[in-house]
Amino acid sequence: MVRLFKHYIPHAVLFLGALDFVLLIVSADLAWSIRTSQIGTDTGRLTERALPLLGFATTTLAAMIAVGVYGPEALRSMRFACARLLVASSLAILALAVLDFLLPGHTYWRSILLYAMVLANGLMVLNRVIVGSILGTSAFRRRILVLGAGMRAQRLKDLSCKEGSGFKIVGFVNMTGAGQEVAEAVQRSEISDLSGYVAGLGATEVVLALEERRNALPLKDLLRVKTAGVYVNEFSSFLERETGRVDLDTLNPSWLIFSDGFSSGRAISSVAKRAFDILASGLLLLLAFPVIALFAIIVKLDSKGPAFFRQKRIGLYGETFELIKLRSMRTDAEKDGSKWAQENDPRITRVGAFIRKVRIDELPQVWTVLLGHMSFVGPRPEVPTFVDDLEDKLPYYAERHMVKPGITGWAQINYPYGASIEDSRHKLEFDLYYAKNYTPFLDLLIMLQTLRVVLWPEGAR
Repeated sequence: MVRLFKHYIPHAVLFLGALDFVLLIVSADLAWSIRTSQIGTDTGRLTERALPLLGFATTTLAAMIAVGVYGPEALRSMRFACARLLVASSLAILALAVLDFLLPGHTYWRSILLYAMVLANGLMVLNRVIVGSILGTSAFRRRILVLGAGMRAQRLKDLSCKEGSGFKIVGFVNMTGAGQEVAEAVQRSEISDLSGYVAGLGATEVVLALEERRNALPLKDLLRVKTAGVYVNEFSSFLERETGRVDLDTLNPSWLIFSDGFSSGRAISSVAKRAFDILASGLLLLLAFPVIALFAIIVKLDSKGPAFFRQKRIGLYGETFELIKLRSMRTDAEKDGSKWAQENDPRITRVGAFIRKVRIDELPQVWTVLLGHMSFVGPRPEVPTFVDDLEDKLPYYAERHMVKPGITGWAQINYPYGASIEDSRHKLEFDLYYAKNYTPFLDLLIMLQTLRVVLWPEGAR
């Protein structure tokens, strides 16, 4: 994987995205040449149309990221990829039409846009036919040697067997001679030169997966492997990179303290984030006000009670604030206290089921963002009673409150809606990853991917 702004991106995705970007520029330029030749106009110099070409490619690529064109399913299924490409093209055309309205005379002719999009879709489908066969092989998978043969090593073995895995395990070495779970592991005593053994397997990375590291850390072996130019990684860091979450089962305070993350440089990023929140929330409130007002009336007519729902939530540094949403449940939904929302929850009204599914009930939260209690991106804020319970049952739960809560977040786009302690545990792993690796780039990626979740709802309740 390549680490870009503290976030890991698989080599296959980066390679495919770079090819798509080039093909988008080529498609737009071909469309320009075809259309100008049809009407007998001079094509002009490439430098004169460079900005429109880059604008077309960038906007379309952003739409592709937003709808999940580079997700695991799209990389494995041509049918899935084509469907997402068509949706991305539609969104890109809408976005480019808005740009053409805002910047008349500086963008593209509509006929060129049509030609470019047809050519782009054809070339990108062809790209996936040709490159897909390569991505499906081990050409882009890193070769990993695992030092360890216990439960941790078995977890890595299971992870490598999953579809879309970015690595291949070329061997296991039982460093202690005890607690062997992986049958094919080679005993360390049988290897005279570990560095030479690594080179012989063609391993590009060594992962330390010992069950007990106290007085068992093979420093001499690791030093020789490292000085031979092979990357050495620790189990928890490896899982964080490969899964996009912090693994609670193996997490310890020392790893959190000494691993990369929680950078002091985020103070500058926080200022930029707050400026974006103010500008975007103000604009969105203006645009969404008619929708909020319309559904407020519908909610009021559909069931007794106020149109808006207000509830105390836990925010930054554990401080409480008031969350505002369009009411989707009966007014007596919490007469016996706060409860998790369940599938086919009888407390949800008819209109409430619809506005939850399309996320309209979330729109009033933009006001909370404008006030500064929330951000557009961050961990989902929970009610105080849930937080008290979860802090008792889940380690490191309080650490998620070190960043401002958000309307959408890394957990929301990576894990379906959860309504249990176990679900909260899984979502906490993603929240900790976000808190540890937050950058404006990750925020942008999450906001783009949120569109995918809205278009293809995954468990909204």
